[in-house]
Amino acid sequence: MSRVCQVTGKRTRVGNSVSRRGLAKKVGGVGRRVTGRVKRKFKPNLQTIRVLDPDGRVLRLKVCTQVIKKGIITIQRGDKTVSFPLVKALRGRNAEYTKHNKPEGQ
Repeated sequence: MSRVCQVTGKRTRVGNSVSRRGLAKKVGGVGRRVTGRVKRKFKPNLQTIRVLDPDGRVLRLKVCTQVIKKGIITIQRGDKTVSFPLVKALRGRNAEYTKHNKPEGQ
């Protein structure tokens, strides 16, 4: 599986690590000079979590910590965008949770 957040779409980005020498002008020098650039990667902080969706099913999602902090998951289901609160799924059957939060008509 790739290193991509399934909610926000964050993925590995590429940038530069810039090496400089010299003294800054505001400190009395002649300025900082760039002496080298090296490619580097910026990777998202992804965590695999088990989430209960509104239907009572357990989903395993790879999400970044930004989504976990926010506490709301928005995913594409078919042609609809579904948004629901992040409820971490417990191990085993979540009988107590699904019993109390079962949608009407089931």
